[in-house]
Parts: sequence; structure tokens; C-alpha cells
Amino acid sequence: MRALAIASIASALVALAVACGSANTDVATTTKPTTKDPNNWPADDRSMCDWKNKPELEVNETAGPGALKPNVRRVYKTFGEGESRHKSLICREIDTNLDGIKDVVRTFNAKGEAVHEEADTNYDGKIDSWISFINGRLAEEDLDTNGDGKIDVWKYYIDGVLSRVKRDTHFTGKPDVWEIYNKGHLERMGVDTQHTGHVDRWDRDQEVQRRAEEEDNKAREKMQQAQAAAAAAAADAGAPPTADAGPSKPKRK
Repeated sequence: MRALAIASIASALVALAVACGSANTDVATTTKPTTKDPNNWPADDRSMCDWKNKPELEVNETAGPGALKPNVRRVYKTFGEGESRHKSLICREIDTNLDGIKDVVRTFNAKGEAVHEEADTNYDGKIDSWISFINGRLAEEDLDTNGDGKIDVWKYYIDGVLSRVKRDTHFTGKPDVWEIYNKGHLERMGVDTQHTGHVDRWDRDQEVQRRAEEEDNKAREKMQQAQAAAAAAAADAGAPPTADAGPSKPKRK
């Protein structure tokens, strides 16, 4: 039963990863056509980039796939002096469902590396996804899955690869499920069944455990073979000559 539960969670996480894959790509490329009339878009698109009344910034607007009016806004800023002077993207916001309201915004540093992203993934007018980047790579993703304005899923990445997840499945403000990943794959899951704020049961993926045990057995066998070979070599070095070596020659006087 535990293995089945972990497998179900793993499947759900794969689906979630696919759904959140836009965190590392330009969301405009995944936009689908809509039947909403762009002529009825609101005058205020609820811009999340800080660009208004800032003439030093350059603003560019384009229409992504399926959009009849611009739904992608990019804001650029010039950095440096002399030969080091360059223009870099500092903010990008997108109306992904083509309703005239921006629902995803990502900010960048002077190097053009992603720094932070916020999104309204269910289009209810409230931010429910927060993503942080380190050196342009995904580092943390926080989610509000029930729309109460509070984070209930915390996902942590190392070098862009999922490392661990905390979940508040009872929406109490505190995590009650902890998931540990190895190379992006679920390895074990801890559960707080007593609601004490601490893990009181660890479930381990049986397949991962089997592979780990196989690796341990192989490592143990190699060590035993090496020890046996070393002992044999030491015994040979200290052994007297055998009969095959022939009689020794008499010393000359």
C-alpha cells in the first residue's frame, strides 16, 4: 500500500512538473487560441512590470501564438558605460489565456538571468505561484493550491533538479508531508501522522530501495574481492620457494 501511495504521488508530481514546465520557457510559446474578443479587453491589463513613467526603460509589446492583439510585454534597461554598455531584458509579462489581463511576470538581472517569477495559474486574479532562480536556474517553487493566499507546497531544486518537497496537505500553515528526491526521482516520503510538525513515518520507494541494496551489495563484493586479492598477494610475497623452482646452486668458495 505504501509503495502504491508513493507511486501515485510520483505520477501526480510528473503531471505537476509538466504543468509547471513553463517556468523555464517563454510562456507565450504555449499559448492557445481563445474565442474571447480582444476588442473587449479591459483598458487596464494589470501590468506587473514596473515600467510606467520611466523613460529610461524601453518597452516592447508583441502578440504570441493565437493572439490578435499584443499579449507579451518586455521591458529593457541599459546597463554599464562605454564598451560595457548594453541593453538587457529586465522584465517580461504575459497574458497566457488571452483575456487582456497579464497573469505571468518574470524579472531578470543585468546579465539577463531569470531572478523571480509570479503567476496566476488558475486565472482567478490572485497570484498562486512564486518561483525563485539562482544564477538563472530554478531554485525554489512555492504554490498556493487551494486559493487561500497561503503557500502550501514548497519545492526546492539543486542545479535546476528537484531535490525535496514540503506539502501542507491539511492547509494548516505547516508542512505535514516531506518528499526527498534523488536525481529528480522520488526516493522516500516522510509523513506527520500525529500533526506534531515532525516526521513520524518514512515510506521508501521499493524500486529505489532495491537499486540501493543492489549497489550496496556490489560495493561490498568488490571490497571483499579486493581484500582477498591483497591477502593472497601478501601470502605469496612471504612464501618459501616451491619445488618447481629447482635446486639452489652451491656458493663458490
